[in-house]
Amino acid sequence: MIAIVKYNAGNIFSLQCALKRLGYEGVVTDDEKVLRNADRVIFPGVGEASSSMAYLKQRGLGQVLTSLRQPFLGICLGLQLMGNWSEENDTSCLGIFDSKIKQFKEKDVKIIPHMGWNSLILNKESNFFKGLENKENYVYFVHSYYMETNESTIASCRYDNLTFSAALEKDNFYALQFHPEKSGKTGEQILKNFLSKEL
Repeated sequence: MIAIVKYNAGNIFSLQCALKRLGYEGVVTDDEKVLRNADRVIFPGVGEASSSMAYLKQRGLGQVLTSLRQPFLGICLGLQLMGNWSEENDTSCLGIFDSKIKQFKEKDVKIIPHMGWNSLILNKESNFFKGLENKENYVYFVHSYYMETNESTIASCRYDNLTFSAALEKDNFYALQFHPEKSGKTGEQILKNFLSKEL
């Protein structure tokens, strides 16, 4: 069973549709028992950091999520909330990845938000990227905040004068700044890899 974390963030429907195309059903939940018993947990979302973290704390989900041992995938806002701290309303986050979330600045990039297709730079070998190693991979981004590169970064992206974390891996935790459900064959392959028994 695949659990999709419910936490006051949007963009759940497109992920559910992507899972259905791959033959899976995703259950949207904020129930601790369901999350702990799931085979995979996905932490997606589009929204604002402080209100989303407030919902997690209100439901007692912060400690639950960080203690999970099954494969766990954060997407977009989900990735950002897995960092230590976000510039978005001075928000303390889950601290899974030891890195800050910063806002794009006009001195570094031409257009905010970073929206559209951009190339994925694979920095480290990972089963998460099986089938992508020898290809030029483009994925779809929509974001105004980014995570700095750090020791958990397995793929990065260059946007004007900035390089940021596009994908991360630490133990059973994975994260993507881009939207795999909107990233064509590359995104589909990454979702397949996450859902496979080989991860």
